[in-house]
Amino acid sequence: MNIRLSGRRILVTGGTQGIGEGVALAAAEAGTAAICITGRNADRGAQVVARLRGLGVAAHFVAADLADAAATAGILAQAESALGLIDGLVNAAGLTDRGTILDTDAALWDRLFAVNARAPFLLTQAFARRLVAEKRPGAIVNVITMSSHGGQPFLTGYASSKGALATLTKNTAHGLRPHRIRVNGINLGWADTPGEHAIQARDGNPPDWREAVEPTQPFGRLIRPADVAGLATYLLSDAAEMMTGALIDFDQNVMGAYE
Repeated sequence: MNIRLSGRRILVTGGTQGIGEGVALAAAEAGTAAICITGRNADRGAQVVARLRGLGVAAHFVAADLADAAATAGILAQAESALGLIDGLVNAAGLTDRGTILDTDAALWDRLFAVNARAPFLLTQAFARRLVAEKRPGAIVNVITMSSHGGQPFLTGYASSKGALATLTKNTAHGLRPHRIRVNGINLGWADTPGEHAIQARDGNPPDWREAVEPTQPFGRLIRPADVAGLATYLLSDAAEMMTGALIDFDQNVMGAYE
């Protein structure tokens, strides 16, 4: 199986850390020609761009807050102005703020949907319109979550927004088939990322929370960015050219199975 991205130009949201950074680095190692990453932290963006360039890849950073619809809508044009026509999109950015049905207010709900569902919609729309106009194929990978199946009570807004992204994945996969634009999603399980560390600290857990929870997991650890990055690279590549509309549960637990 030839999992290579030679000559491809990839846009990765949330590429300054965690899953997005892991996907960007894996794409570089798979031979992609150019990678644009987005994020809010310009210093981290510069560091990741430097790493990508060190791997021999043309790289560019776009500073953008995905909660801002206008800023999100302009990302693709900035990426293509710097690197040329983008033919792969990875929507890896996301917010995981807590909130139950009893305490989630409208502002939190709207913010979660803006970043987790509206931003991928806007980027997918801009990306698809560009490729259709150019009569070129492409691939989209949406990083979703196992919580899109329903989720925990304390993640009402997050699970709902990612459930919307799961539906968007299937809907757009079906609609874009005639244009040979593939759309697939990854339902990611509990992962060891900077964002998760921040959430754990906010929840009042100690810095060594990971050491306590990893031995309790079926395979002895949490998912790491490099684990999912390989799958994302596969879904972007020609090795997956016959695959679209898939929602892959990437977890060490089996949804729907009980002790």
